[in-house]
Amino acid sequence: MTTAETRATPGAGPLRGVRVVELAGIGPGPFAAMLLADLGADVVRVDRPGGPGLGIDPAYDVTNRNKRSVVVDLKAPDGPARVLDLAERADILIEGYRPGVAERLGVGPEDCHARNPRLVYGRMTGWGQDGPLADRAGHDVAYIALTGTLGMIGRPDQPPAFPANLLGDYAGGSLYLVVGVLAALHHARASGTGQVVDAAIVDGTAHLSAMIHGMLAAGGWQDRRAANLLDGGCPYYGTYETADGKHMAVGALEGRFYDEFLRLLGLDDLAAAHKDWTRWGELRERVTARFASRTRDEWTAVFEGTDACVAPVLSLREAPHHPHLAARGTFTEHAGITQPAPAPRFSATPTAVRTGPALPGADTEAVARDWGIPASVNDEPVTDAD
Repeated sequence: MTTAETRATPGAGPLRGVRVVELAGIGPGPFAAMLLADLGADVVRVDRPGGPGLGIDPAYDVTNRNKRSVVVDLKAPDGPARVLDLAERADILIEGYRPGVAERLGVGPEDCHARNPRLVYGRMTGWGQDGPLADRAGHDVAYIALTGTLGMIGRPDQPPAFPANLLGDYAGGSLYLVVGVLAALHHARASGTGQVVDAAIVDGTAHLSAMIHGMLAAGGWQDRRAANLLDGGCPYYGTYETADGKHMAVGALEGRFYDEFLRLLGLDDLAAAHKDWTRWGELRERVTARFASRTRDEWTAVFEGTDACVAPVLSLREAPHHPHLAARGTFTEHAGITQPAPAPRFSATPTAVRTGPALPGADTEAVARDWGIPASVNDEPVTDAD
C-alpha cells in the first residue's frame, strides 16, 4: 500500500518549488529565510561583499543552512539588475533594510513588481515601514521594551530580565514575517497579484501578548512584574535553585498537578495554599528550602514519570542529550554542528537539514543555471547545455 512516507521525497519539505530571494542582513531576516529553506523552498541569499559583519565564521552560521549564496554589490552599476533578475523568477523576496533603503538601491517593491507582479515582497524591520520611529536604528531589546512585553519579565526588585533575542527578533519578527509571506503567497497564487508584507517586530511582539491584554482588561492581570499566575508571581509556576546551584522549572498550575507536586516534595500540608494567595509567601519559602536540599539530578529523578509538571532547567549543551529530545530527534548534527532540527514536522513532506550554512558566493554558477539568469549582467542566461 502506498503511504505518505513512500510518496514523499525525503527532506524535500512542503515548500519544494517555491523560490525565495533573501537580501542578506542579520537577525530575524536570515532566520525567517532559514525557516522557509527548512520547509523546502529554494532560498538564494544575496550576500554583500565582505559579509554582514556579524563576526561569526559563515561555516558555523546555521541560520544560513539549506540555502544557496551569491554575492552582489548593490552599489555597483550592475548590482540592482542582478537582483531584479532573481526577483523576476522568485515567488518571495525578503529584505531587512531601513525604510527607503531598498528603493534607493533600485530593488524596492515598485522595481521588483515591475519585473514580477506576482512577487511577495517581505519587509523585516523593528519599527515598521512608517511611524515616528521608522527611520531610527534599534535592536530587539528596544523593540520589546516599547511593547510592554519586556516590562513583564523578571523579579519586581530587579531590572526586567532580557530573554536573549528570542522574543522580539525571532518570535515577534521572523515568525510573523514567515506567516505573512506564506499568506501573501497563497493570495498571489489565487489572484495573480503580489503585495508587500510589512513585518515589524513591535507589531508581532505586541500581538504575542494578546491573551495578556485580555486578562488585563478583565482584571485578571496586574500590570507589574512577578504579580501574576504566569510571570513568576505564583510559587507553583516558576524556577527554583537546587543544592548544586542548578535549577528546576515548576508548572503545577492545575489542582491535581499541584497535589502531586506537593506530595513529591513532602509538603502535603500546603494543599490549601493553592488558591490562597495570602499563603503564597509561605509556600514559596518552603518550596525554595526543599529544592535547595538536593541536586538538580536528584530532583529530576524524584519527578521522573509523574504529572507534577516539573522539569530540570538544562543548558544549551545539555538539551540535545535529554532522552525525550534525543528520541524525537529535536536536535540534529550536520557537518559536525549540533543544531535544532527543522520544525514543525510533516507526514507527507518531511523536512531535513539538507546542506550546511551557505558560504558567501559559493553557489553563483549553480543558481544562474537553475534559475536561468546571467551569471553577471552582461552574460547570457546560463543553461544546462552550457
